[in-house]
Amino acid sequence: MTGIETTDGLTLEALWTDAAVPPVGVVVFCHPDPRRRGTMQAPLMRSVARSLGAAGLHVLRFNFRGVGGSEGSWGGGRGEIDDVDAAVAAASSAHPRIPLGIAGWSFGAVMALRWQARERSTSRYVGIAPAIGLPDMLAVPAGGDLTAADRLFVIGDRDQFTPAWALADYAASIGGRLEVMSGCDHFFYFRHDRLAAVVAAHLGGRAGRP
Repeated sequence: MTGIETTDGLTLEALWTDAAVPPVGVVVFCHPDPRRRGTMQAPLMRSVARSLGAAGLHVLRFNFRGVGGSEGSWGGGRGEIDDVDAAVAAASSAHPRIPLGIAGWSFGAVMALRWQARERSTSRYVGIAPAIGLPDMLAVPAGGDLTAADRLFVIGDRDQFTPAWALADYAASIGGRLEVMSGCDHFFYFRHDRLAAVVAAHLGGRAGRP
């Protein structure tokens, strides 16, 4: 475990998964909704991080404020963007000479995208099943709020929270791409390796090492 510092003075619990082969990139990976007990230790988070490491990507996971060993409390979405910013700064500082990408699952996918809008980021992005269909979920940015970047969304055709067609419409509106994984729900049970291969390929991971 390690700690990363936010601009408003909090220390967040974080964990590196180092690339198992010569690194080709570094990824900040954001976890699901803290209000629904989401943490960086969710099984999908651990599985995908491990596979990305095998594909040559350093991965930084972190707990949003108020989760696990992270200081603070729920920030209404505004503080959580600062948490993403702190993680990106830590990843960039640790590995300044390799490309940086950002990814998230569910709430984490929404927060990573909102951070990109705020910072006008052009980093590669992967949004795994962003939960845009939940009534209390924070809104995703409109196309005009985002700087052009290489963005991929991945969703299962059985997702419980966001219809694939709705995410397809959103992806098209911001110039992103969508991959729909058949037979998968929001949690991608028994499909973590397949999901990780898609994520790694988009973020520049080494082929054949999912």
